[in-house]
Formats: sequence, structure tokens, C-alpha cells
Amino acid sequence: MRATALAAALGVVATLCLPGVAVAAGPGTDRAGSSASGASAGTGGPVEGTVRRLALEPRSATEAAVSAHGTQRFGLMGVSWKDAAAEVQGKIEARSRNAVTGAWTQWVTLEPLKAGLDGDRPGARGATEPVWVGAADGAEVRVSGGTAALPAGLELDLVDPGTAGRGGAAKSEPGRGAPASGARAAAAAVAPGPESTAPRPDVISRAQWGADESLNNEGPIYLAGGKIKALFVHHTAATAPYECTDSAAIVRGLHVYHVKTNGWRDLGYNFLVDKCGTLFEGRQGGVDQPVMGAHTYGFNSESTSVAVLGDYTNAGASPAALDGIANMAAYKLGQYDVDMDGTTTLTAGATQKNYAGTSFTAGQPYQFRTVSGHRDGFNTECPGHQLYPQLDTIRKSGPAARLKISAVNEQPVAPGGTAKTPGQLVVDFSTSTASGLVNSFELLVDGTPVATVAGDATRVATMLGLGSHRVQIRATAKNGKVSTSLPVTVEADVSDVKYVPVQPKRLMDTRAGLGAPQAKVGPGGVVALKVAGVQGVPAYGVSSVVLNVTATNPTEAGHVSVYPNGTVRTSASNLNFAPGQTIPNLVVVPVHDGIVQFYNSAGTVDLIADITGYFLASGEGGTHMNVGPKRVLDTRDGTGGVPTAPVGQGGVLDLDLSAVDGLPAPDSLTAVVLNVTATNPTQPSFVSVYPTGTTRTSASNLNFTAGQTIPNLVIVPVVNGKVSFYNNAGSVDLIADITGYFTASGAGAKHSNLGPKRLMDTREGLGVAKAPVGQGGVVTLTVAGVEGVPATGVTAVILNVTATNPTTSSHVSVYPSGTTRTSASNLNFTAGQTIPNLVIVPVVNGKVSFYNNAGSVDLIADITGYFTASGAGAKHSNLGPKRLMDTREGLGVAKAPVGQGGVVTLTVAGVEGVPATGVTAVILNVTATNPTTSSHVSVYPSGTTRTSASNLNFTAGQTIPNLVIVPVVDGKVSFYNNAGSVDLIADITGYFSK
Repeated sequence: MRATALAAALGVVATLCLPGVAVAAGPGTDRAGSSASGASAGTGGPVEGTVRRLALEPRSATEAAVSAHGTQRFGLMGVSWKDAAAEVQGKIEARSRNAVTGAWTQWVTLEPLKAGLDGDRPGARGATEPVWVGAADGAEVRVSGGTAALPAGLELDLVDPGTAGRGGAAKSEPGRGAPASGARAAAAAVAPGPESTAPRPDVISRAQWGADESLNNEGPIYLAGGKIKALFVHHTAATAPYECTDSAAIVRGLHVYHVKTNGWRDLGYNFLVDKCGTLFEGRQGGVDQPVMGAHTYGFNSESTSVAVLGDYTNAGASPAALDGIANMAAYKLGQYDVDMDGTTTLTAGATQKNYAGTSFTAGQPYQFRTVSGHRDGFNTECPGHQLYPQLDTIRKSGPAARLKISAVNEQPVAPGGTAKTPGQLVVDFSTSTASGLVNSFELLVDGTPVATVAGDATRVATMLGLGSHRVQIRATAKNGKVSTSLPVTVEADVSDVKYVPVQPKRLMDTRAGLGAPQAKVGPGGVVALKVAGVQGVPAYGVSSVVLNVTATNPTEAGHVSVYPNGTVRTSASNLNFAPGQTIPNLVVVPVHDGIVQFYNSAGTVDLIADITGYFLASGEGGTHMNVGPKRVLDTRDGTGGVPTAPVGQGGVLDLDLSAVDGLPAPDSLTAVVLNVTATNPTQPSFVSVYPTGTTRTSASNLNFTAGQTIPNLVIVPVVNGKVSFYNNAGSVDLIADITGYFTASGAGAKHSNLGPKRLMDTREGLGVAKAPVGQGGVVTLTVAGVEGVPATGVTAVILNVTATNPTTSSHVSVYPSGTTRTSASNLNFTAGQTIPNLVIVPVVNGKVSFYNNAGSVDLIADITGYFTASGAGAKHSNLGPKRLMDTREGLGVAKAPVGQGGVVTLTVAGVEGVPATGVTAVILNVTATNPTTSSHVSVYPSGTTRTSASNLNFTAGQTIPNLVIVPVVDGKVSFYNNAGSVDLIADITGYFSK
């Protein structure tokens, strides 16, 4: 309803926002094709708009009219008069003729604008709201019904917003043959505005919508206090639907009308948004600046504004328009630590009443919502009866507000401040948004998420690598909106560490109450274990410990995470198990205050932890050397000089390693890396591996049930060249393959990255014959001089070997070509199974060989690196395990399965303690889960051409992990999925660096 008697009696500016625009759409075809404006938001340069003025002819002292047919085309019109303070009595009505169809619109009532909206300006004219009419070539205006004489100088203003190639032509940019205007120069001199916690939305700039900056020679005015405290929402009173392709022209028309007709310094609104959600920059001065607009009389000096193109008296705004308002409100208010769902205090600049009848006295403070409607500050229906109730939806649709870091390692820190740490990073943060509206918080280190916590958390932690880091908190609200705290700088001074092996000792057993309460760990339960100063571990200086952790007696499928005390647990897991399963895993966990924590996700479970070594920053310790794989023990056939018999209950086997080729003298051998397998057990039991001649502790390395075959990686100290194996119950056969050792000599080969590149595929005849490897068959693969491997000097290669399409249960051994194959195996599988494993195999004469024991099987081999005896290469550093990527949760990459042919790229450098520079390769435990079809995943250096090499092969529904050593390019690695979709998880366990 427009200009009702009730509204007139109340002195209300009915329906319209001031300043405002109405749309009087004529019947007939869509106006966009023949509009007085360009159809798109971008114009390619400033567009000059024109105003043609036609004097109204007096019919009497109180009536006047004008009728213009066959005019040049225009897009917007209004009525103005000489004295801005003069009032027009009666009704001002207008209509236009569609330039395409010749049809006339209905008569539309035009409302006079409030004088002084842009301050007291010499030469300012009185005027009505402008009416957007699209492409028109005729207009009629009539003024009647008043009782007082009409003001002098009544004119009909016809605005052509301009379009290139027509009467309003594109102009040269200032600075391209024309001097820059004072306004542009002033804007350019302003420093960037403050950083916001909310992302800056896409905004059609003044240049893009074709603002004629020659109209603005006064320059912008910035808020005196330099801070925006509130945002006012307006509408522009369109009486009929408009096309979004007309939006830029409407904005240009408003600009021309406000300056040339009203005599204002510029367009009144700070920002505008159309029904499609497109945001437009309004008054000049910078999207990121606190620009004073002319939008809410009496409250312009502490606020900004968004005007919605359209009339929302009888219908609400579109979801896209509401989202556009919310995004701009979050950004502008987020620059000044203002909650868009909060309140603020504004000082009135004029004495007046608002639409609800609240009185304001100039100079007095009043409380407002931080997102308010025009009617809250002025006597108007704006932003419309239907849009005004939608403001509460807007207020609650933003991201987490007032998000900030309050402390680092329990020391207060201000946004932009600096903190220091020896490596541990514990961040306390806050937000004014209710926790029930927040989905999660992420800890960002140098722009990369390294840890994620729930929406009710206030603390998160990680470990930092050496150097200076930019630390932020990113919140994701349940509505999907994201905000990011202002950064703090954290300087980490992290020393290099070396590994110190110790005799395996049991530190924790929840079954016996050792190191923790004598009780199972319940769902969501956490137990704390003191490790520093215990069982020979130094009380100070330990940066991490190596624990063999075993989960046993679980009642449900679940996982266990081991993490540093005092930090927030991340989503990384160390053991995953099914009901009734007993499973061990080797864990390297950082130590902050001498304590580590163990978390159980579901059901109940007993936990056992045995220490096998620790990392120390003192410079002591050994370096790692590769050897084998060589079978050094097998009780089934007497390998290793042991009896050909299972190990009985309480039995001990001593294994003498001094006779093993490739190992150094006993006095420089500090520890060995063994892949130990228990098979054919007659009842549930455990096996402990420990230094010969020492007192065996209660620590175990493998726990198993009757009939189970289970392997585990063991790092065990060596005394006088020997290690011992103990079986607790029943009888069991034991197998041990050596894969490496630690030495204090400092000798050893260097690692170099390569690939991953496929060297062999028996399915395609790549590298070897195109045929499965039969029973007892051997294929030999040349590796030296192939795919970047040096032709000479290579001592070993790192291969990801996959067995697929096996016809029966079997095993595959990979060994140096030309040597006698040992009984060591690298892959064990059953019929139909596809299984990979990482293999480090010595190279003789540039070749390696692959042996299949039974049935037939296809073999695939991808190279990931090699060792040389030269000075070239990289050093290995332990790290983690820390979860870097999980597509199920959006950790490190997008939250979505990787689709067919899809690639996700993960930043690893500068993340979770990995150095920002100098890293040549990372060691990742990659798991594929929830695959929808049989496929394979390839992990390769980001930015390089992916080869046909694969790291994991799986079938639909299968969950399978594999260790991957992948070169790093520009700090990133990429993951490719061949078919279907699959979730990918990546945990880092170490890295190589120059």
C-alpha cells in the first residue's frame, strides 16, 4: 500500500526507503533486451549517465503536469523542485511508456525524499524517489489534490543510466587520458581497512557496474570514530518484478539521480543487493573502509548500510538476498569485533521519532540491534513489513562472531601479538556465538588446518616445527558459514633429536592396574600415563616416547588414540579393532609434561603399553640403517640356529644376530628393526622380544588368540649381538625378518626420493613378461638406470609391491637378484585377496627378484625412492603419528569422498612439525575406506605428472592401509582415486630432509 491516509496522518514515509527507487514495469516483452542499461554487471569501464529535464506545466496554483511522448530512451525517472526544504502538497503520480511495446504502465505514486539526508548541501534540490522503468520512451507526470501552492521549478527528470555504444557511452578510466578525480585520489591514499573474522564477500565494484566517477569530485567521508557499530537494512521499493540483469543499471541510475538530481555527493547506500544475491559497492571510499553513507537519517555517523533492490511490503526477500545481507553484515561487523546478533549503542544525530514511535534526542545514546532495519532509526516502513521480520533470520545466519585467540600455552595474547614455545602449542579461544550453533573449530598453522575440535571446545593443541608460525582459529557454524580469528605469531624453538632404544618395559596394563586404574577404559574414556622419570626414561629432555600399545578384550569396534597430555585430542587414531580382537601397534607420541593420554572411542577395552625407546634432544642416540629383508628366525624350520619346534609355554629363544650378514659389529649395534610374526598358536598368549641377558619385563610385542596369525614391527635393543623371544602360554611358531638397525657409528647410506613410478606390472607386461607369476616362479626386474634411478651406486630401492588376483594362499618374497633367496616373505595373502606392502630391498647388479610360493598371482611394483652410498641424499626424522588428512571430516582437504578420477592435494610442509622448507619426502600411513567399487589410489608429488603407479589397491567396502614414502614438491603431495569414490586418511610418521 502506498501513501495511505493513515500513513500520511502519522507522518510516515510509506513503503519507501529513503533514498529509494521504485520499479514500474510495463506490460509486454522482457525489458532486458532493450533496456536503457547494459544487461551485465560488468561494463568494461565507466559509463556516463545523462539526465534530461522537462518542466511541469502549471494547470493551477495547486496542480501541474507534463506529458512527453517519443523521448530518447531512459531507464529511471523522478520529479524534483528548486527548494529542497519546500514541501509538495497533494499527490505526485507518474507513468511511463514501454519503448518496445508502446504500452503504458499504471500510475505510480512517488514519495518526496527527506531533506538533508546527505547533510546540508548548497544547491541541493527537493526530489521524489526515483522510479525504475526499464526501457522507456515516454512519460507522464501529474501533481494534484493539494491545498497549498506548488514549489517553484518543478521538473520531470529522465535518467539514462548509460550503456556503451548508446547515448550514455563508456568513458575512459581516470588515469587513462583523464586526470584522476579528487575522490579516487582520496580513496587511493587510505590504508587498507581492518582484517575481518568473516570472509569478504564477492562485491560488484563501482568500476564493474560502470560508476561515472567524474560525478564524485569531493571524495568520501569516513566515520569520525573509525568504527562501524551497526548495519541498517533498507529496501528500494520496487512495485513490480525486475530482472537481475537490470541490477547494475538500477544502481547506475540511482547514482546519477542522487548526484545530478538530488545534489548529493554520491550514491547514498554503502552497499546494495539484488534478489539474486549479487552485492554491489555503493558509496565510494573502499569496501573495506568505514565509509559514511546517506541512508539512515540521524545515525549515519556510526553505521553502514545494505539496500535490497525490490519492494518488501507484501512479500519477503529471497533467500539469496538475505544471504547477501548476512554475508556483508558478517564481514563489515567482523572488521570491528561486533556480533551481528548482538546489540550496540548509537548516538542520535537528530531529534526525531522512529516508525515505532520511539523518540530520539540529538546527542543522546540509544540501544540498537547491530543489524537493524531503517525503521528502527527513522519514521519509515522501510525495509518493508515482510523484510523487517526476516532481520532476525539474518542476524542468526552469520558465522561464529567475535572469534579470537585469548592465550597461547596459558599466556594471554592479543590479536596480532607474538608468543613463544619450545614446540608444544596449546591455544585458548573464544566466540560470542552459542556453542550449539557451532559445528567445529580448526587450528590453522600457516593457513593449514592441523587439528579439529568440537563446537563446544575452547582449547586446541598441536606440535610446531622450528620457525615462526601464523596461528589462527577457524570456526565452522552449523549453517556452514566460516569465520577466522585474527592471527597471532608463534615462534617455535625446536631442537633436533635422536632415538635412544631401551629394554622393553611394561608401563601400563589396565587389567592389572599398572600405571593406570585396574579397569577397562570405557566409551569416550581417557587414561593418563606418566612416562618421564619412569623405568629409566629421563625425567627431563624427552621429546617423545616409542610405545608398543596393545588393545585387548574390546566389546565393540572402536579405536584408540594416544596423544600428549595437556593438548586437545585430534582425530588421529593409533589402533583400530573389532569386537574380541587383540591388536598391537607401535606408537611414537610427543611428551610435554612427562605424561601421555590414551583415549578409547567406543565400548570398553583393556590397554597395555610397553616402552621400547625415546627421543632425546641431548644429541645422544643412534641413526638408522637398512638391511634385508632377511629371515633371521623361523621355528618351523630352525632358521636362526633355533630348535625346529614351536616355543612352548614360558619358553625363551635366544637369537644370535652376529652371524647375520650386513650387520655391524656388536659394539656399534644398538637396536634392530624386526618384523615379528606369530603363527599356529594353540591358545591365547603374548610374545615379548627383549635384549638377551637382561631381565625380561612384562612388556609384550604381540598378543594373539588361538589359531591367529599376526605380525608386528618391533624395535628392540641389542646386547652382545643378541635378542630373546618369550612366549607366555600354549605353544606358538615365531618368525622374524630383519628390515633395519640402529648404529652409533654414523655410517650409512643416504635416501633419495623418486616417483612414485610404476616399474612392473605382470598384467600388462611392464618391466617383465605379461603373465601371472606361477607356483615357484621368479621374475627379475631391472631397477638401476630406469625411471630416474642412477645406473650405478644404488644400494637399495623402496618399492610398493602389490599382489593381486592370487589363485590360492601364498606368499611373495622380494630379494636382490643373483643372490640366494631366503625364506623371508614380504606379502602373505589368501585366494582372491589384493594386498600391498612397502619393501626396502637391496640391489645387486641393478636388479631385484620376486618369488611366488604357490598358485599364480599378478605382481605390481612402484618405486618411491632409493638408497645410495654417495654423499647425496636426505636424513630421516621421526614424527607423529599425526593425522594430516581425513576426507570424512574435511581435515586437510575438502570434506567429501574422492570421486572417480578425483585428486586431492595435501599440504605437508610446515604442518604438524614438518619443516616448512628442506623436506624432500614424507612417510605417510595412508588408509582407504568406504570404497564404492574396486579401485586404486596413487600418491605422488603435487604439481608433477601422475604415473600409473599405485599405492593402495582395494575392493568395494574394503578398508586397507599402506605405508607410503612420497617425494614432496612445493610442500604438497597429491592423492588420486581411479574409480568409484573413496574416503582417504593420511597419518604422518616421519620425513626426509636435506
